[in-house]
Amino acid sequence: MSGLVYNTDTLDPMLEALRDALDDPSEAMADLGEYLISSTQDRMLKGENPDGSPFAPRSQTTIDRYAKLGLSYGAPLNQSGDMRNSLFYEASKDGLEYGSNAIQAAVMQFGAATGAFGTASNGSSIPWGGIPAREFIGLSDEDQDNMVLELEEWLETAANSRG
Repeated sequence: MSGLVYNTDTLDPMLEALRDALDDPSEAMADLGEYLISSTQDRMLKGENPDGSPFAPRSQTTIDRYAKLGLSYGAPLNQSGDMRNSLFYEASKDGLEYGSNAIQAAVMQFGAATGAFGTASNGSSIPWGGIPAREFIGLSDEDQDNMVLELEEWLETAANSRG
């Protein structure tokens, strides 16, 4: 007669540790938030959208206007560093939110047509020229892969912390 005797003394604590970790994954969410901030800042410095394509360059109209006003400029989204420094995340047991609270963030992310926000008191359009989208918030393929690895490591650590 053959049979199998299975002892759950080693499995039960591991499953309990995993259950406890999954009840409140806020630590893992915070780690992912830190990763996303760093990755997004790196991409912004490179002038890349999440898909790896370069940010749209400034239009000749913008360059001419800056010259007329005596303004200097760097690469798009990199003039002052304000956009990079406005990135934030909020991690909780329910998930992760990340983005930017900069006033110009939505326009940079999605772009804006000439006059999309009306006109100034002098009758000029706001914005005075079209602004192309420069998608700085988002996940690259590498981000997605790294986030999966981060979560796998977190689950492995949780499983091995039994009892």
